[in-house]
Amino acid sequence: MGMTLTERFLRYTQYDTQSSEDSATVPSTSKQLVFAEFLRKELVEEGFSDVMMDEKGYIYATLKSNMKKPAPVIGFISHYDTSPDCSGANIHPRIVQSYDGSDIVLSEGIISSPSKFPELLSHVGEDLIVTDGKTLLGADDKAGIAEIIQAMCFLRDHDEIKHGEIRVAFNPDEEIGMGAHHFDVERFGCEWAYTIDGGDLGELEYENFNAASAKVRITGVSVHPGYAKGKMVNANRVAAEFISLLPSAETPEATDGYQGFYHLLGIQSNIEGAQLSYIIRDHDRERFEERKRFICQCADEINSRYGENTCKIEVSDQYYNMKEMIDPNMHVIDLVLMAMQECGVPPRVQPIRGGTDGAQLSFKGLPCPNIFAGGVNFHGPYEFVSVQVMEKAMQVIVKICELTAKYND
Repeated sequence: MGMTLTERFLRYTQYDTQSSEDSATVPSTSKQLVFAEFLRKELVEEGFSDVMMDEKGYIYATLKSNMKKPAPVIGFISHYDTSPDCSGANIHPRIVQSYDGSDIVLSEGIISSPSKFPELLSHVGEDLIVTDGKTLLGADDKAGIAEIIQAMCFLRDHDEIKHGEIRVAFNPDEEIGMGAHHFDVERFGCEWAYTIDGGDLGELEYENFNAASAKVRITGVSVHPGYAKGKMVNANRVAAEFISLLPSAETPEATDGYQGFYHLLGIQSNIEGAQLSYIIRDHDRERFEERKRFICQCADEINSRYGENTCKIEVSDQYYNMKEMIDPNMHVIDLVLMAMQECGVPPRVQPIRGGTDGAQLSFKGLPCPNIFAGGVNFHGPYEFVSVQVMEKAMQVIVKICELTAKYND
């Protein structure tokens, strides 16, 4: 009797794989490689072919086709790092059997309550894996890894289910936006793939933000305040003026769904100089370009008031909406919707208000939407995952492989 999906996931949570934004190495933390090596060995033991890990911790493996006729080669991808936002060390998960809808005491004074997290009520009657309130859980994205490997083992053991060649890959540093940077799309060798990194049951995402950063530098003129008339340019006040030029209703806290925003990340300021750091986000490419133009116009406006070298702005694109790469390949989405339907999973197609490895991979020529892995309340101690939702995710992966095998029929 092999390992259950839950046992596999719980084993993975015992490895601290937190990534770090303050590091220049790849992966960003050496402890990620400890888990990567464990995963590599596990894939070999489970009988995968072509198991390979590169020096940066990217793992690739193959489940060979069990058919004579050709089928598209597809892939499944998950990341193994956990968020820098919350400790991933010494995780103590426990299972709340047949959750009854009441408050869950994680530890003394730390309570996961449906009054604060109403999404708990969608999982009454299910078995929930929770934390002890001191760390995150790591279902983002070790649940995805467990589901992919469990699905591949299921296919390996059920030869009556026909499937083509399937590739799997596990990568570091997704949580710091670097997961796809060193991903070898050519080596992966797939026609299309799926990241298993979404949230709750049925989530399917193939639209994400277009993203840019903007660095604004304001140069002031410092003069003794008693003799400053007509001479001083107070960079603090100019920075406040710049901020006021951007629409206050277009910030993260005032938007949702498809609405884009300007987000002020930080200010460093004194009379002589100020630096403002922004991120710009929009799902629509034209509106995204318009936002970048507008923030540059704000800098021009400041210069028209205070002199042409007062305000300098540098805008850099970060990533783009994968929808423009998925739209010509909608069969990739149709297969997921069909698989969900056959597994009794109601699909929830929604835009990602953020980025994903799949977006970057789509622009590298690998169409790569994102499918639910089951975790909820990521990046903190209230994170939980339903055992039953994890099992559904695994079934959807199996079904996608089965349906893809018939794709050329």
